[in-house]
Amino acid sequence: MRINRNVQSLLVGLTMLGQGILGPGLLGTAMLGTGMLLAPAAAQAGIAISINIAPPALPVYEQPPCPVEGHHWIPGYWAYGPDGYYWVPGVWVAPPRVGVLWTPGYWGFVGGNYVWHEGYWGPHVGFYGGVNYGFGYAGVGFIGGAWAGNVFRYNTAVMAVNTTVVRNVYVDRTVIRNTTVVNRVSFNGAGGVQAQPTAFERTAMTEQHVAATPAQASHVEMASHDRTQLASANGGHPGNPAMGTVNERRANQQQRIAQGVKSGQLTPGETIRAEKTEQNINRNVAADRAANGGKLTPAEHKQITQEQNKASRQIYNEKHNEKREPK
Repeated sequence: MRINRNVQSLLVGLTMLGQGILGPGLLGTAMLGTGMLLAPAAAQAGIAISINIAPPALPVYEQPPCPVEGHHWIPGYWAYGPDGYYWVPGVWVAPPRVGVLWTPGYWGFVGGNYVWHEGYWGPHVGFYGGVNYGFGYAGVGFIGGAWAGNVFRYNTAVMAVNTTVVRNVYVDRTVIRNTTVVNRVSFNGAGGVQAQPTAFERTAMTEQHVAATPAQASHVEMASHDRTQLASANGGHPGNPAMGTVNERRANQQQRIAQGVKSGQLTPGETIRAEKTEQNINRNVAADRAANGGKLTPAEHKQITQEQNKASRQIYNEKHNEKREPK
């Protein structure tokens, strides 16, 4: 489906608003050039965009171990931008405060349109469309862990953690269903998951909520600029389905190179080029950090992201060309 530039601008503005990247005031300014403005009620709602194309199925992927005590898992999902659906990798992030849990966003099919409902932090997990995102989010509630006072404890029956740094764990296999879940449908409604909010979820939906953190917003923005995450480019199989932490691009790139070598999709020459690209990026990051007291400036972050996006496209293209390493 092709959409005109006005609609594209509206989609981008709405998506950034819902993800906390753009404030309502800036959204209004951005929309002036399109001739379209949102009513105040729409700007305050938890609904970002509405389109008439169903999101792809959820990809199958492994959860990286929790790298830091206290971080929470944010499952991956299909977001929508000017060029169509793109995958936002699952990632571990720090919650905005003690005692809150993440309710994932979800697509709902209503009145012939697929509508995105933003996720949020709150004291209890609310309704997320009955979508089985996995890793503790089986469609209703959250079974991956729980707060014990000021400490978050992880249920390693369904969550992967690095036990050398994460010690507050337990195992509760009674929460695991005895049947294998094969449903990867990514939306609620006709043709998708048929689910309605439970009484508990309805109550949770009315509690005080906190929007996605700046780190989450940065994570979404990064995914939106990586064209290899587009469903139209990857056929519904993103190259970066999950990350250990926000902006963990370099480690993922190395994993993709290693996978390409193992499968024969990357020839020795392609592998050398990919490795050299990563080495150059790493040298640039080290030099920038050394010049700025161990930190990267916003401009340097942007430059590194652009370089990693280019490297990601290079890896994807060379893994999917006709050249293969002989078995």
